[in-house]
Amino acid sequence: MFPPPSLEDRSAPATNTSRRRWVVLSLVVVAAVFGGFMGAQIAQSGRESSNESSTPSTVVASDDTLAPTETGSNENPVITAPPSDGDLPALDVAAVVGIIEPSVVTVVSEIDEGLGAGQGTGTGVVISADGEILTNAHVVDGATDVSVLFGDSIDPIPATVLAMDVGNDLALLKIDATDLTPAVFADPDSIGVGDEVVAVGFALDLDGGPTVTRGIISALNRTIENGDGALDGLIQTDAAISSGNSGGPLVNARGQVVGINTAVFTSTAGTAANNVGFSISVGEALPVIDELRAISNGASRVEGYLGVGLQSRDDGGRGALITEVAPDSPASIAGVRAGDIVVSAGGTPVDGQGALVAAIRDQSPGDTIEIEVLRDGDRLTLSATLIERPTE
Repeated sequence: MFPPPSLEDRSAPATNTSRRRWVVLSLVVVAAVFGGFMGAQIAQSGRESSNESSTPSTVVASDDTLAPTETGSNENPVITAPPSDGDLPALDVAAVVGIIEPSVVTVVSEIDEGLGAGQGTGTGVVISADGEILTNAHVVDGATDVSVLFGDSIDPIPATVLAMDVGNDLALLKIDATDLTPAVFADPDSIGVGDEVVAVGFALDLDGGPTVTRGIISALNRTIENGDGALDGLIQTDAAISSGNSGGPLVNARGQVVGINTAVFTSTAGTAANNVGFSISVGEALPVIDELRAISNGASRVEGYLGVGLQSRDDGGRGALITEVAPDSPASIAGVRAGDIVVSAGGTPVDGQGALVAAIRDQSPGDTIEIEVLRDGDRLTLSATLIERPTE
């Protein structure tokens, strides 16, 4: 897996994937080659879509004297809530839906893979008044045409995919519109286990308004592995997430977006899963939004490179096992050795190989990252300055 261009730390197989099965569900209707239509749920997208009204968004909070702030360098920056030490109010589902509904849209992707035409349905969240919409990358990946629908839309509105980050499963869309109601994003530090949340979107692409489900934040900083590496910093929730939910918001009791719904665990022959869903946390999403805007303006995304091969531990312990270290790589220069067990990277715990993959992917060449390793019973802190991935 080193030193060439294959994505860092992703090619080493996980040793415990048989114990895990996660899917993201989207609703896809495929036109068969020989005529007729067939509805199918596939393990590739799980976003909801929702409707929009003309009611402006407000923030419901016990400390509602605090005004949202704008972050980012765009002319219409993402609106984020200020830090707050106050407790969340009791969850009023109807009030929360009234706040977030104008900022949620259905995302429809037209797909033509050669064997027949298809249509995928997901959800998006309005993030700027002039038509920027955030959704999951897998909702629009491979689409020939993309459109969106608000709650009061009659005809689909054409959308342009400005940029995608497949590794972080986020995409930025743009429609020709003004005076939209952007969602308010929660302060990342305000999110806690046990907080009540609501998932909003068009589950199963059902007719009428959006589907609304409620639950709590079950855990923070989860990592799941997928075909593109891993997603980290995820929020786990027991709010029901179904086909059509992908790209839709997970919202707190103030009507603020805490995450973008992206995946669910499903039962297998050996394991049972009930209401185990995952959302990309706002702490992960906000930096990616800035990157997507930069990419849409002509910048290129270059990921950092550490130069290791790794796998998850097979003894039941936590951490990522280093199997190889590329000569003269940042890892080698930092003193990382084969056999080391990485337990933390950039201040974030590493519970398995996916977490380290994601931690390195989120960095850029020139960034310095502290890596904590276990070696022969000792805990060491090493510092590695990442470089751009070498070419073959």
